[in-house]
Amino acid sequence: MMSPPLPRNESKRLHALRELLILDTPPEERFDRISAFAAKEFDVPMALVSLVDQDRLWSKSQFGFEERETPRDVSFCGHAIHMADALVVPDALKDPRFRQNPLVIGKPYVRFYAGSVLRLPYGQVVGTLCVMDRRPRQFDRLDVAILGGLRDMVVEEMYRREEATT
Repeated sequence: MMSPPLPRNESKRLHALRELLILDTPPEERFDRISAFAAKEFDVPMALVSLVDQDRLWSKSQFGFEERETPRDVSFCGHAIHMADALVVPDALKDPRFRQNPLVIGKPYVRFYAGSVLRLPYGQVVGTLCVMDRRPRQFDRLDVAILGGLRDMVVEEMYRREEATT
């Protein structure tokens, strides 16, 4: 298993995440609807709106995934935040970054992962909208585009939420 490296702009990224005032808040229907829709749209058992904090991945919304947070060093999303748009892992057991990952070889037995980065308008990536399956699968460019459209809805809701709380 390979732990994800820290982004070069980690301190700015974490500052942007904390400014959203969203970490450790209760579930909200606006995000739960999007994660449930993503799971149904891609016919997968798990979907998350995840935020990559300093030492953990925290889920603002989760569908079919029991843990609200996981250590950052085992998170797929910790790798995804380095991508320009999305990270797709068709079979985690065949990917050297993940084949020994406890989330792959143990519960919830993630084999497939696709995560689209939650990039704020000023460039900071704070997390992902991701879908996961317990079996390998393919994810084409159209799928990435659809997930990206749902991701844009999550970012929009994050800003609506921030405006409502300030």
